[in-house]
Amino acid sequence: MDSDAGTWFLSRAERGNLDTDVHAGSAGCPSWSEGNLVRPLIHGASYFTRLYEELTTLQAGDRVWFTDWRGDADERLLEDGPSIGDVLAGLARAGVEVRGLVWRSHGERVSAPMSGRSNELLSRKINDAGGEVLLDQRVRRFGSHHQKMLVIRRRDDPARDIAFVGGLDLSHGRRDDADHAGDPQAVTMDSRYGKRPPWHDAALELRGPVVADVLAVFAERWNDPHPLDRRTPYRMLLQRLARMPRHPKPLPASAPPPPPAGPHAVQLLRTYGVKRPPFPFAPAGERSVARGYAKAFARARSLIYIEDQYLWSTEVAAGIADALERNPDLNVIAVVPRYPDSDGPLAGLPSRIGQLRALGMLHRVAPGRVGVFDLENSSGTPIYVDAKICIIDDTWFTCGSDNFNRRSWTTDSELTCAVLDTTADNREPHGTDTGHEASRPLARALRLQLWAEHLGLDEDDPQLGDPAAGLNLWNTTADTLDHWHETGRRPPRPTGHVRRHTPEPVPPLQRFWADLIGRLVVDPDGRPRQLRGTTQF
Repeated sequence: MDSDAGTWFLSRAERGNLDTDVHAGSAGCPSWSEGNLVRPLIHGASYFTRLYEELTTLQAGDRVWFTDWRGDADERLLEDGPSIGDVLAGLARAGVEVRGLVWRSHGERVSAPMSGRSNELLSRKINDAGGEVLLDQRVRRFGSHHQKMLVIRRRDDPARDIAFVGGLDLSHGRRDDADHAGDPQAVTMDSRYGKRPPWHDAALELRGPVVADVLAVFAERWNDPHPLDRRTPYRMLLQRLARMPRHPKPLPASAPPPPPAGPHAVQLLRTYGVKRPPFPFAPAGERSVARGYAKAFARARSLIYIEDQYLWSTEVAAGIADALERNPDLNVIAVVPRYPDSDGPLAGLPSRIGQLRALGMLHRVAPGRVGVFDLENSSGTPIYVDAKICIIDDTWFTCGSDNFNRRSWTTDSELTCAVLDTTADNREPHGTDTGHEASRPLARALRLQLWAEHLGLDEDDPQLGDPAAGLNLWNTTADTLDHWHETGRRPPRPTGHVRRHTPEPVPPLQRFWADLIGRLVVDPDGRPRQLRGTTQF
């Protein structure tokens, strides 16, 4: 067992949910898994290509189990197809066991562009072919099932079992690449992102014992005996249209975990809101996502690097602010979207006021040590940042479905992987006290890949090597591109895609109701009542 893993990962007691069987940590076993091989997949095109490669080799008796927030049956995995719906339906017809849990959504009128219709069509297509995909609304009021995972288990070769966990839905808008021209099958967003919005996202490919842990997360939700939805006439009709069984088929007996595959330790972090009826596997909810970040932030020494869709709410910012206050050598770099995906009065204003407060807290605590940026492609179109990544000191990193906001850390169901590379090559000799750990290869390689793309450099450029000096590099790159825009955009265009992020202000007369909508609907608090109003999770 890696001797440092326990200093980064949560113990069973620290996670705060003793009712789950996932990473139970009993009988001397750690509350994480080791011996895994983790491969970051940056961009939806990379992720969809890997799905195509794995899914199209499956045979009768193999299994595919997945969860999704939104799925579009006609979304193409490759430029020329096939679609995800055709692939999964074809597997079901060929004797592969296909099961899924897709969020039912609140409906077109309430949650546009979150489309319950899209999820219903995907479910129907697979169920008509013999699969079993359920529309799942067992969530807290105003909450959602936001977990995104896909697990493949092979009947005859467990060593080839694989899981994918991250921020990417099986839906329109996600199949973009490093050029960021956008997915040809676009989604409708704020008009400033154009008709084909550029999209930056990420997922992890997992092999080894952790595959069984991801499958156990799926099984806990599947086996929840409570009704999938409120039994109103409309909901009953929606379930019937999706050809959704009224009673899920029992899951098969769990198989032994796959054999070890690599040097990476992985802890699965989750969010489940407190609700009635309660989740059997989390009756008081689970907030290990928030707690996992809190423990890691407390260990940060030189750099916290964040890519996130939101980065708002003061409860979330408080842990980062505490780390900045304790350590004068710590810098924070964050990459967020330039605009909310829907910047209207009901969603845009509450999200902007939450971000303004969170970023204001960080800048007040550590002036000059916090840099917040957004991205644009080579044509100047803003890139929507949907990635959910955090890298600390090139050592510990996360990738999953959670965002840095109160909703994600307390209300919605989320699944995130915290990863620690146990490779010994770059670590300090045992017993050496240098004040902080040396970097781990996988975390460092991920940061270099992301920074090289955003800053327009090669991954082996020496400017990227020192994370502690990174903020100066980001500031310089952003200032150069900002100045180019301000002076008429004369050729040549500077390298990089980085701009300084400046949220649009919220007018004083609109702050009260924007804050109220934010706290009740856009960014609700799913913690037990005694924790609300605090920074504890």
